[in-house]
Amino acid sequence: MVRARAATAALTAAFLLVSGCGGGEWDDAAAPLDTRAPLSAPTTPAAVSASAVPTPVVPAALRFTARTLDGRPFDGAGLAGRPVVFWFWAPWCPKCRAEAPAVKAVAAKYREAAFVGVAGLDTEAAMKEFVQRTGTGSIVQLADPKGAVWTKLGVSSQSTFVFLRPDGSATKATGPLGEAELAGHVRKLTG
Repeated sequence: MVRARAATAALTAAFLLVSGCGGGEWDDAAAPLDTRAPLSAPTTPAAVSASAVPTPVVPAALRFTARTLDGRPFDGAGLAGRPVVFWFWAPWCPKCRAEAPAVKAVAAKYREAAFVGVAGLDTEAAMKEFVQRTGTGSIVQLADPKGAVWTKLGVSSQSTFVFLRPDGSATKATGPLGEAELAGHVRKLTG
């Protein structure tokens, strides 16, 4: 009796499963079975295939490498796909020192843009002292004593800002820029 009930229950369950799924036949052409595929798809971002995430095009202006003032390697290509504000400064420049608080404040307010300071025209020791004195250490600061990044982005004087859009187009502004004026440029860049 117990066996008969178990068999009946199994047949009823099988019938319900078939009828509950539309009652039609399986169409292998519409949904072929891939026996190599896992039964569940990965859900973590790290597990998603790199081909599923579009790689941003690296504009020519970002095809450079440098070192940060704290000695770490820096690859400009890592900024691709984002709006970027480059601030070109020199440690002995009074305009640069005067605008440092504005740069720091605007960088903190507009986090959707990457801010990169590019120090040049002096020694690394002087560059580090400038960053310490101005409190601009929260911004990525590149050491460019030979002016390679300055030349790459067509900058010939300090204080200069280069506002680079994700598509690679750019505008420049010569400083000093106050907080309101710099924020206006960044709003246009990120807008």
